[in-house]
Amino acid sequence: MTDFAANLSQENTLNTKVLTVSELNRLAKNILEQSFPLFWVSGEVSNFTRAASGHWYFSLKDAGAQVRCVMFKGRNSYVDFTPREGDKIEARCTVTLYEARGDFQLTVEFVQRAGLGALFEAFEQLKRKLSSEGLFDTNIKRAIPKNPQQIGIVTSADAAALRDVLTTLKRRMPNIPIVIYPTPVQGKGVAQLIANAINTANERAECDVLIICRGGGSIEDLWQFNEEVVARAIANCTIPTISGVGHETDFTICDFVADIRAATPTAAAELATPSRDEMLSRTNQLKLQLSKNIQFVLNQRYQALDYLARRLISPSQQIAQQKTQVTQMAYRLNNSINQQLRGKQQSLLRLQQNLQHLNPKAVLTRGYALVQTKAGAIVSASSQLKSGDEVMLTLGVGSADATIKTISNE
Repeated sequence: MTDFAANLSQENTLNTKVLTVSELNRLAKNILEQSFPLFWVSGEVSNFTRAASGHWYFSLKDAGAQVRCVMFKGRNSYVDFTPREGDKIEARCTVTLYEARGDFQLTVEFVQRAGLGALFEAFEQLKRKLSSEGLFDTNIKRAIPKNPQQIGIVTSADAAALRDVLTTLKRRMPNIPIVIYPTPVQGKGVAQLIANAINTANERAECDVLIICRGGGSIEDLWQFNEEVVARAIANCTIPTISGVGHETDFTICDFVADIRAATPTAAAELATPSRDEMLSRTNQLKLQLSKNIQFVLNQRYQALDYLARRLISPSQQIAQQKTQVTQMAYRLNNSINQQLRGKQQSLLRLQQNLQHLNPKAVLTRGYALVQTKAGAIVSASSQLKSGDEVMLTLGVGSADATIKTISNE
């Protein structure tokens, strides 16, 4: 109130005229805004109205008083719930005065359900504790199996989230068996029941992956999944776990401890199973690719076969070709023999001619005679003879016997 007194004293000093209503309201507005910084106030919502502009108008009240509030569209668009009549809320706001009517009001910057401050503090404390123990470390996270043989679900048997999960699992992979570990998911003392269901699934060890899920709600509704007993049960579970608690904007301790967090229960079901349609599509693609590869190989083999077929000669054609080759070889052989024979004949003729030239009888036909003794020795000199020797004369035609009468050595 010190600022208020100072401003009032200043105004009293400077004021030398009667104030208009506008001046009065503006002065009061300035004093209020300067005197009250941004603060929190709690109360019950009353007379809530959403204007066509998107602004919220309502009152906050308690047992003894009420105050008008306005929350403009630019601020209320960040709030994840809409206050209802009778809701207990906490508002972070500033004090102002609506000059046009002189109404004292609060301009609200942010609202949350009453008690959330304590819940958030408890959430952060447990988060820091478990993180320091290594329960959130990524190196201890287990991989979710790509093709689970059986899937477990920890949730309420009556929850809409269970129907969403079962519908998604049936659509994606209807042949995978499902085991439900029912447990309440909201209410006092439920955290221990959720932990018991997780422990049961772990002890029975009949599933390859475990989905822990529930639908969306307020932080109070989801608080059971922020309890340490649930976090410890998930951390001790040897089955890979998927947390699908709340909506995409909701975060719980369960999300941090689980091996993987899903934005919604439906998303958790999608993470837990392969898509049958995608697998069929992939199989068809592989089938088409395999068929294409086989056809490519066959085409190459066909081309190679055609090439070899062009080189391959049928037996009849091969015999014909061999006959042709034999005929050609016989023809060439005959030609060669004939050529050699002609050559030999020509050589023989030349030899005959040469022999004819060298034949003594040929000389005899020109009037010469061959003289031989009775013993057959050829007489080439008169010294071989004496008077009275008988000799034989071989003529060009016929022969004659002669007796030597006279010998001349010339």
